[in-house]
Amino acid sequence: MRETLTFAAPRLAWRASLARRMDALNKLADAELVARTLQGNRDAFGEMVRRHQTFAYNVALRVVGNRADALDVTQDAFVRAYDALASFDATRPFAPWLSAIVTNLALNFVQRKRPALELQAELRAPSRADPAQRALDSEQQARVRAALHELSPQWRAVIELRHFQEMSYDEIAAALELPISDVKSHLFRARQKLKQLLEASE
Repeated sequence: MRETLTFAAPRLAWRASLARRMDALNKLADAELVARTLQGNRDAFGEMVRRHQTFAYNVALRVVGNRADALDVTQDAFVRAYDALASFDATRPFAPWLSAIVTNLALNFVQRKRPALELQAELRAPSRADPAQRALDSEQQARVRAALHELSPQWRAVIELRHFQEMSYDEIAAALELPISDVKSHLFRARQKLKQLLEASE
């Protein structure tokens, strides 16, 4: 028994040390985590993944329309983000930069595969609303998701970036590599089509 305890003690100490390190990283801002990642701290990027993975997944899901494919796109996006991290401007928010990577990968995926897939439920935090309100919200969200899936991938992307990620026209244009005039045109047409689809589903 004494030998077993002697062997287990270093392992328990290592786990406690890891927990303390991860707890410390959890309190850092994204910019500091990026800096530490660039210095070779892989735990720092692990915290970035943990912090932004649900957000990135939801962006991918709205574009590709399928849970499994969205997970693949999300994983690929974090690999791309890690490889390109040195180009990230730490004075700007991390989420829009990551969103641009996810959106472009998702668009490339759809253009290659173009599957006829059903848009599925997003990862969401539990709602505190009463059951009746949750049912109404769930029904409305389902209608919106179904309508979004009827849009072209390009239109879904501009809706996602403008209305869900609240990016500016300049940021969307940079993310999608489009002129601002095209972004505005796509957004106007996407809104009109989305409105028609929602009205038709009532």
